[in-house]
Amino acid sequence: MSSSAESFIEVDSYQRAKSGQRISGDVFLSQKVKHEDRIVSVLADGLGSGVKASVLATMTATMAMKFTASTMDICRSAEVIMDTLPICSVRQISYSTFTIVDMSSTGETRIIEHGNPPFLLIRPKGEVHVEKIPILPKRWKDRLIHYSTFEVQREDRIIFFSDGITQAGTDDMRSPLGWGIENVERFARAQIDENPFISARELSRLLVVRAGEIDQLFVKDDTTCAVVYFRSPRPLLVLTGPPFNRARDQGLAMMAISTKGRKVICGGTTANILSRQLNRPIQNDMDQPRDAKIPPTAKMEGFELVTEGAITLGETLHLLEEGFAPETENGNSAVRLAKLLLDSDVVHFAVGTSVNEAHQNPDFPVELDLRRNIVKRIAQMLETKYMKRTFIQYL
Repeated sequence: MSSSAESFIEVDSYQRAKSGQRISGDVFLSQKVKHEDRIVSVLADGLGSGVKASVLATMTATMAMKFTASTMDICRSAEVIMDTLPICSVRQISYSTFTIVDMSSTGETRIIEHGNPPFLLIRPKGEVHVEKIPILPKRWKDRLIHYSTFEVQREDRIIFFSDGITQAGTDDMRSPLGWGIENVERFARAQIDENPFISARELSRLLVVRAGEIDQLFVKDDTTCAVVYFRSPRPLLVLTGPPFNRARDQGLAMMAISTKGRKVICGGTTANILSRQLNRPIQNDMDQPRDAKIPPTAKMEGFELVTEGAITLGETLHLLEEGFAPETENGNSAVRLAKLLLDSDVVHFAVGTSVNEAHQNPDFPVELDLRRNIVKRIAQMLETKYMKRTFIQYL
């Protein structure tokens, strides 16, 4: 995911391995090219399934990412990959297919496709036609690739996937040829119509889940869907820790009410300061399921979430490191905070630097590092793994 002053590129994917396999033969990679403010995403589908397919797909995706993120021309990158990929001696096809999406923060987009189902460009208000240029050098025989270049608009989504999506339900009497690209597009549009701001993460998950349902929950092929969503950035302000000097409490409150977007409070002392400065009461959140390890949340007018501090932040960091799926977790405060972070694009942390004496106790759990260090690690994780844009301000 990448951001500019006026636009943001959200990229996410969801995947299921073929039933009976412990590893998927599909590989998805995404990388931010900071100095050029663009995102490169690659989906490779290795021939067959299991470990061998995974190795071939990993090799393909890694090459595609390396070449495309470099200064090499994207078409030349595809040529090098095609020259490197072996051909199956029996089926006379590449051992791995791939889709490469290269999008800049201005909306300029280039796509290379080889062997995967065609990508979808969904524009909520109207249809859009994209010209695909076929490239077929003689030395590749039937190994055709397609090249597209176009400008995306706000709220456009590019959806691309392995053939586990389009071929879901193959051989079923109701869909002998599989789900099919037209039905996939129809389903995706229906989800966007129902929820116009659905995230890339959630849309990709719904498509893979639906393909599994069509396969009657027995996934017949590795199934991966990726979504690139070009939109206005979604800001989030995380306020945590009391300021070093109490004279700055009012400044903390002014920041909270003047900042646009969603806001979260992490820390009881921070919540009490804001409650006093803003004259807004703190209320217990009776709707949250109880969790023995994570303190419960509270409510305050104008804030999406009010949580305890270090324990919740530490568990949130753990969830982000593990790459958790919000829909599979209970709704404790750390899960809710992690979900807010993932559903936001530009995250601003306002970190108070007053020392909390409880965290200096040598008997306190080691993993509860000083608040500022936990926040640094969360910000780094959001930047590197989830490609968010983050800022940290110390108070």
